[in-house]
Amino acid sequence: MRDRFKRSVERLLPAETRLGDLFRPSPRHEERKAPAARRRPAGSMLEEVTGFGSNPGALRMFAHIPEGLPAGRPLVLVLHGCQQDAAGYDRAAGWASLAEERGFAVVYAQQREANNPRLCFTWFRPSEVTRDRGETMSIRQMVAHAAETAASDPERVFVTGLSAGGAMTAAMLANYPDVFAGGAIIAGLPFGAARDATRAFDAMAEAPERSPRDWSDLVRAVSPRIARKPAVSIWHGTADETVSLSNGLALVEQWRDLYRLPKEAFVEKRLKGRRTRIWPDKDGKPLVTFHAIDGMGHGTPVLSGEGGGYAVSAEPFMLEAGFSSTLEIAKEWGLTRRWKR
Repeated sequence: MRDRFKRSVERLLPAETRLGDLFRPSPRHEERKAPAARRRPAGSMLEEVTGFGSNPGALRMFAHIPEGLPAGRPLVLVLHGCQQDAAGYDRAAGWASLAEERGFAVVYAQQREANNPRLCFTWFRPSEVTRDRGETMSIRQMVAHAAETAASDPERVFVTGLSAGGAMTAAMLANYPDVFAGGAIIAGLPFGAARDATRAFDAMAEAPERSPRDWSDLVRAVSPRIARKPAVSIWHGTADETVSLSNGLALVEQWRDLYRLPKEAFVEKRLKGRRTRIWPDKDGKPLVTFHAIDGMGHGTPVLSGEGGGYAVSAEPFMLEAGFSSTLEIAKEWGLTRRWKR
């Protein structure tokens, strides 16, 4: 199975790229501290922001804060996958355009080639996914900087990501449950699924066999007390040959057990192209939601169109699915009303 998985991943890479290069980190470079500055990628609503913190993970920050956004509005953090960047992901996911329509701030973390030649977040290395260290600390600093700039509502900060960004989303939720009201993990892996590159590939091919308690203990180890439980939404294609569907199922078990939700206590819905299972709390609030997308491979489900939440260009690993996961996730988070300027 592992050989078949490797062939599947290799088909996604340029011919000159070796599979082992995908997660091979390069030495990090010290960044000079600089005052905040903004640069806009060509054809993008996002602006680059520097000087947002000590940035121990040496990541780049991009943001979109609609002009005239009043204080107390939500904030959404977005984490791209391998071989992607913030601007490309946003063109197909449409988070910035949706923020413009519905009145919230968006911040993207972007990996550097100097850290990883394939632009993968280092979701498996303990030094990068430990609270207040490495890439997780850089991302936390971005959220804090954007939230302060936009005067965001601290009770309505959300995070979503694809693949390596999905695994990093799980790491952010595990390390900072106090920061996020909810998270959407797309084709990602459970927190603690691997500790090095070799085991990362093994985990992508098939999630490690662990009991629900063992999975949830990985989160408890970094966050022993969770005062506010972020709602966790998991999205995975049933035909994903890059990150096995078993990882989506393991994510369900990790968070369901952490929240002490009975395995069979779910509500199931069948929508066009996907099956959804919802585990609510005693008050009926969805705490864990799993979306299995029929026949979809590895990527974020998108829908071409105009307006917020629609794909305006074709991008790698952004898959036409007959619905926009951005709009569906925003609905789960209550980001539905257009705002009045």
